Amino acid sequence: MDTRNELAKRVGILGIIGNVFLFFIKIYVGIIGHSRAMIADSFNSAGDIFASFMTWIGNRISGVPNDDDHNYGHGKAEYIFSMIIGISMLVIAGKLLYDSIVSLINNDKIIYSVNLIIVCIITIIIKCCLFLYSLFVYHKYDNLLVKANMLDHRNDILVTSCSLIAIGLSKYDIFWVDGVVGIGISIWIFLVGIKIFIESYDVLMDTAIDKESQKKMLKILKNYKEVKLIGDLYSVPIGYKYIVVLTIYVDGSMKTVNSHKVADEIENKILEEISKIEKVIIHVEPYNVKKNKKIA
Repeated sequence: MDTRNELAKRVGILGIIGNVFLFFIKIYVGIIGHSRAMIADSFNSAGDIFASFMTWIGNRISGVPNDDDHNYGHGKAEYIFSMIIGISMLVIAGKLLYDSIVSLINNDKIIYSVNLIIVCIITIIIKCCLFLYSLFVYHKYDNLLVKANMLDHRNDILVTSCSLIAIGLSKYDIFWVDGVVGIGISIWIFLVGIKIFIESYDVLMDTAIDKESQKKMLKILKNYKEVKLIGDLYSVPIGYKYIVVLTIYVDGSMKTVNSHKVADEIENKILEEISKIEKVIIHVEPYNVKKNKKIA
């Protein structure tokens, strides 16, 4: 198992441990303090356990090497489980939006409690640690599942911070802030969930590699004078990397061994300069001045 998947699984495991701890202290304080808001927030932590579990199991599956049934590995599992987390964000956003609107309409009052403030502070500290570690792993390995988990931690930091502010203001009989801020955050979480969903969907639908990487490949190809024409250039994602299939035209009089040597050099150069490409398949064809157009 490579370091990328090991660290990503660790993000999921730490998320599970942290969120299980938060679930129990929230539900305990909520029950003894008769706080419906804190009890409801404990179930939000239960949802976070689910997201962290999805991160763990998704990376566990995506890290399985290729076999006879899965010739290019199991990398797309990363995006299937990322999509599930994206959908869960949409559900959470909808629930938060509903609760915030109802809170404003009913003019719900938060009961001030030191215990509630302590739990909020503990939640923010734990979530900040989980967020920063997830951020480190994401920036290092560009793992979409880790990104989804990281954004989930960030959402919780914002929501809990707003809860902390609302609890503090409740001491001075100011209750409307919680509902208004909740509406804004729910819309923001919804947009983040949509973005995660679309990123996952694009890979699962075999969207081609980005334009910038295509330009890099074309630049590499044009540096080889033996390449008279660049033909087809196709790409297909296999998890977080791509397989690229391209066709090059060389002088028809060139020996086969020499044309294959050029193709091998191009392949190695592309793999060296573009890290998101896993494999390059190059078809070599003879160039015909009359039939083929000049290289673009």
